[in-house]
Amino acid sequence: MPRRTTSDVIVIGAGVIGAACGYYAALAGLTVTVIDRGPVAGDTTGAGEGNLLLSDKEPGPELELALLSTSLWRRLARQLPPEIEYEPKGGLVVASDETRMRALRVFAAGQREAGVTAREIPADRLRDLEPHLAPGLGGGFHYPQDAQVMPALAAAHLLRACGDRVRLRLGEEVVALPTGAHGEVLGVRTARGEEIHAPYVVNAAGTRGGEIARRAGVDLPVLPRRGFVLVTEPLPRVVRHKVYAADYVADVASGSAALQTSAVVEGTPAGPVLIGASRERVGFDRTLSTEVLRRLAAGATALFPVLSTVRAMRTYAGFRPYLPDHLPAIGPDPRVPGLLHACGHEGAGIGLAPATGMVVARCLTGEEPPLDIHPFRPERFASA
Repeated sequence: MPRRTTSDVIVIGAGVIGAACGYYAALAGLTVTVIDRGPVAGDTTGAGEGNLLLSDKEPGPELELALLSTSLWRRLARQLPPEIEYEPKGGLVVASDETRMRALRVFAAGQREAGVTAREIPADRLRDLEPHLAPGLGGGFHYPQDAQVMPALAAAHLLRACGDRVRLRLGEEVVALPTGAHGEVLGVRTARGEEIHAPYVVNAAGTRGGEIARRAGVDLPVLPRRGFVLVTEPLPRVVRHKVYAADYVADVASGSAALQTSAVVEGTPAGPVLIGASRERVGFDRTLSTEVLRRLAAGATALFPVLSTVRAMRTYAGFRPYLPDHLPAIGPDPRVPGLLHACGHEGAGIGLAPATGMVVARCLTGEEPPLDIHPFRPERFASA
């Protein structure tokens, strides 16, 4: 008979979302098993830039989640080791001309009403913030609340901070979610045939969130959205903030399956400059796209001509877990008692992880969530 072990909750996925769910559940006094078919941060989290952004979010539920996460990341930065490389460097969104600048003003005004700090920067003052920016831009907005972490280390240290309340099961794939006589979840079954029992299971499987949901007998239409990042050789700090073109905001909100690229450039404490961003729905195809890389390099050098002589040392691809309405699924699934979801955050998962983990922990303990979670309800797609 397969060996059976128990805990208060099982979290499927050891990326930053799963790590945050485990962390806040452990803080609430629960015992947690975190299980993943690979290593910690082995999928989307490990391929992320570590963005903690308010600047790209329009007023609404996701921005509310991001504002909560911003305050929680600040707290975590004081509690976790400096190796997570938390850097509150701020963001700078730039417009290429006055037409785009007018659109940015409208966007920023709505954000300010929702609690975001956004400061307009005239064209002739942009170089005060970024001395190497290209001339001739139309202006921009500075977002001092934007920040960055090293995502893989952030996930690892969140799990380590839980002590013996969290048990890690790495390299073990979940193949089934057994249910009881009333349809309630009983735990998980691994590819080895072992059953791990718990009264609650959290689906934090990222791009595999839809697959895990199907194994529980419900539909959650999570799709992968591929993106590439270019990494330069180590440099002096030529890029001080996260800098991106105004077009990036529209690309984030778009549901198009076609290739989209917009210039996103940021330095890191270690020296390399990270260059993005691209989005396209091509399944899990990791084939290197020279067209994407060409567009990324062109966009970056248009913003920062100084990068035209810099070597790109490597590139990597990742897959964002995408849901059709651009909102994650967070909270209990009424279709399967005991099943909760925490996936579908697309490219914002690292930034939204602490708030997601806190929401899940509050749901597990029966406490009031820190914000309205109705927009994130997992069953909303079935009802539609």
